[in-house]
Amino acid sequence: MPRMVKPPLSLRLCLPIVLAAAAFVLQWQTAAVERDAARAAEIAPAPRFDPRRAHLAPPGETPIVVSPSDVPVAIEVRRGQTLGGLLAELELAPREASAAVAALSGSFDVRKLRAGTTLLAYRGPDGRLVRLRLDRDGGWVELARGDGGWQSRWHPYEQRVDVRAVAGTVEGNLEQAMRRAGGEPLVAYRMADVLAWDLDFTRDLRRGDRFAVLYEEIFLDGMDAGPGQVLALTYDNRGRRYEAYRFDGSYYDGDGRPLKKMFLRSPLRFSRVTSRFSHRRFHPILKIHRPHYGVDYGAPAGTPVRVTANGTVISAGRSGQAGNMVKVRHPNGYVTAYLHLSRFARGIRRGARVEQGQVIGYVGATGLATAPHLDYRVQKNGRWIDPLSIRPTPAEPIPAHRREAFFAYRDALRASLESGAPLTLPETRTAEQPGVAIAASAR
Repeated sequence: MPRMVKPPLSLRLCLPIVLAAAAFVLQWQTAAVERDAARAAEIAPAPRFDPRRAHLAPPGETPIVVSPSDVPVAIEVRRGQTLGGLLAELELAPREASAAVAALSGSFDVRKLRAGTTLLAYRGPDGRLVRLRLDRDGGWVELARGDGGWQSRWHPYEQRVDVRAVAGTVEGNLEQAMRRAGGEPLVAYRMADVLAWDLDFTRDLRRGDRFAVLYEEIFLDGMDAGPGQVLALTYDNRGRRYEAYRFDGSYYDGDGRPLKKMFLRSPLRFSRVTSRFSHRRFHPILKIHRPHYGVDYGAPAGTPVRVTANGTVISAGRSGQAGNMVKVRHPNGYVTAYLHLSRFARGIRRGARVEQGQVIGYVGATGLATAPHLDYRVQKNGRWIDPLSIRPTPAEPIPAHRREAFFAYRDALRASLESGAPLTLPETRTAEQPGVAIAASAR
């Protein structure tokens, strides 16, 4: 039988002490866990978030000093939802909702409320709806609860107008040149409109042309709303300088002569001349020689076509080989025709009055055509003439009593164009120019 070895006396004496200590620690940890569980049971569950009471402080806490009107809730109008239904969801009683709709109708046609429109709802300390805000073009409508019931009010946006100067060189087209110079592309089209009576950007543009332009930058409530009017421009084309200055709502050259003429140089803003007026042209489809009484402008299908002078539509419809065609009668025995249109602009029909520059249709390839283009024709007293040969007839000049004011205004604009320095306007500006004076700085 094997002999048993006893542990050392010191170990036999310490073992009871170690076991007692371990039991104490285990008992202490168990008690701590039980205390934490009891405390957790006493904590109330977090309340469910309610955006209608988001401005109220939690119970027992000091409320944050913020007006309820500073804590709006955005609400999007759903398809088929009426304003009355929306107000009912905001917990307005039917009678009160009807009164609110009636009040808002004084500032806004509630029938034009569209799905996707966002309204801002504001609640008072008691959670009741106190105000609605609806943003519209040019401003916003406020519907507010007052002592006398619901009232609405129109608030126009705070408008600021800066003046920006941009200069560049044409390498491709004017829009590309404007982008490279850091300007708004839309300004290129407005420049083409300003010079449309003297410069045809479909055939006169040349690589190396230089331009400078002053135009408005519009800000509504601090937000960029895009470019406004072109105030002045210069354009150097093949050794000739064109100038334009906006004054009293019209454009004039540097000598005060009106730029507006009876006819625009082209019915399209940007395109290319693909075929000219001729008494004997080889037709690409019929393979015969015959007269071509117009000028063909190649352009993508759907390009807007502008009427070149004020007049009355005498026909708008299908016309054999001409396809969809519009004919317009003008003063002094002139008639213009626009052939091969893909479609007509809204309202273009026989008897309709049209103004110079108005869109009357869109480029197409209807009728006898090989590709999308516009065949533009002009008659004078019943005889077809070359549209490119029309001599410009200027509009009315500046009245004598306004010429001094014009030249002072022109000098200020011209100085800013040439130097890029901040624009300083003379005291003789007209009622049309107060916005320009708000921010007379160019960048």
